[in-house]
Amino acid sequence: METPSASRAAYLQLHLLVVIFASTAVIGQYISFSAPAIVIWRTLFAAIGGAFLVGVVLRCPLLPPVAIVWRLLGIGAIVGCHWMCFFGAIRLANISICLAGMATMSFFTAFTEPWIEKRRVRPFEVLLGLIALSGILLVAGFERGRIAGLAVALMGAFLAAVFPVLNRAVVRGSGVHPLTMVVWEMAGACLVCLAALPLLDGPAGYAALFRWQALDWLWILLLALVCTVFSHAWHIRLLRHISAYSANLAGNLEPVYGILAAALIFHEHRDLHPGFFAGTAAILSANILHPLLIHWQRRKRMQE
Repeated sequence: METPSASRAAYLQLHLLVVIFASTAVIGQYISFSAPAIVIWRTLFAAIGGAFLVGVVLRCPLLPPVAIVWRLLGIGAIVGCHWMCFFGAIRLANISICLAGMATMSFFTAFTEPWIEKRRVRPFEVLLGLIALSGILLVAGFERGRIAGLAVALMGAFLAAVFPVLNRAVVRGSGVHPLTMVVWEMAGACLVCLAALPLLDGPAGYAALFRWQALDWLWILLLALVCTVFSHAWHIRLLRHISAYSANLAGNLEPVYGILAAALIFHEHRDLHPGFFAGTAAILSANILHPLLIHWQRRKRMQE
């Protein structure tokens, strides 16, 4: 259960975290590798960096119980598939389309969280998810040439609706340090991307992994250490105080930050139609309404 005192600070931290998440799309545009290759290097460096922090700096146990290790590797595989969809959607369309598609994760989470946690579906969460979904339909209607990118983003959004719920269950029930969880999840993500590489990039995919260009190393390190080790551990810690649905709905602000950055840096706003902005407004309205409805429900319970 979310408590008012614990969740206020958590919500503020969550929105700062969303800004970091939004920067991953912009950073990804500067990297020359394919989507699976980006995720492989990102997760490999993140696993190594996280293991160093856990074992050397924090001196915490790096090996949780075997059953937890397998769960974390499985969650990591889902994370890896999500990130391949994320960067793949950017390659197929652009940052704006990718982030708008990813914002439907609140709609999917309205069903996945109750299913995994074995509780009832909250009608207002479904309603807000449908508002976000209507925004995506508006985006799709005006961006017909980029439907493939939007479809891949929607697949990534579904995966993003699953792994925070699973992480929430692990972090609340196991007592494993969030950074230890990151290490094993990044290992799982790296392994699934290595397995998928020849299927997605062809037989030459493994050789292409070592064709570094310009500042690829810098952008990959930023993705690995700042946007993954730091932000992923922070996100897991916040899941002790807020629901996965709340976390994902706040993440709907990611398209706004990302689209603004893409407009300023890559001038993508010149290629977008009015329907795209109407759809983004629908997504934002769902994000704003959610905490208001949560607050209203709490007041109603106190008055009863």
